[in-house]
Formats: sequence, C-alpha cells, structure tokens
Amino acid sequence: MVNFVNVVAGKWAIPIIYRLIIIDGPVRFSVLQKAVHPITQKELTRQLRQFEARGLVIRRVFAEVPPRVEYQITALGKSLQPTLDSLADWMNAHTHEMVSASSSAQSVQQKNLLDEGSS
Repeated sequence: MVNFVNVVAGKWAIPIIYRLIIIDGPVRFSVLQKAVHPITQKELTRQLRQFEARGLVIRRVFAEVPPRVEYQITALGKSLQPTLDSLADWMNAHTHEMVSASSSAQSVQQKNLLDEGSS
C-alpha cells in the first residue's frame, strides 16, 4: 500500500493521471495545465517527470520552433483507472458521513476550548 501511495502522492497526482486517462491520446503541456488548473508549471513538470520515470506517461519532444512537447498515458498508467474509479465511488458514497464526522469533531473541539477558557 505504501508503494501505491508513493505513486499517487501529492495534491495533483490523481487529477493529472485521471485527466490523461480521460484524454487517452497525446496532449500538449499547456492544454494539460489548463485542464488541471490552477496547477503551476513547475508542479506539473515535476509530477509528469515522476510519472515518466515510473512508466505511467510517455513524453514526446518534437524538433520544431517553438518546441512542442506532448504527453500521453501508457498502458500501465491506464491500468490505474479501475482503482481510481473505485476511490471516486467510495468518496461519493461516504462524503456525507465524513462531513458529519468532521462537523461533530469540530463541535467537540470548540466545546473543549470553551471549557478550557472558562476554567
């Protein structure tokens, strides 16, 4: 599990991978950056290089002026779709419970702070 988390760790990892899976074809850097807005150029570059090093993404550079770079999900990267879909399904099924639990925890925390302040 730790190895899986290392692959998809980071705020932008899953949105980038999922967008590449949905596009399912070559995509230019600028188009991908707009699709995963508001990611910075530096962060997108860093994440794409990590995916490329792990075999999840292919990077193609075209010898043109100005240079053109395209990224495409690999078969290995596409194989993450069922896992990501199941995570999204779980999130949709349990969002209400987590929001309720979070609200309850915040209420308890506020009450504890009020109790500490009055003592």
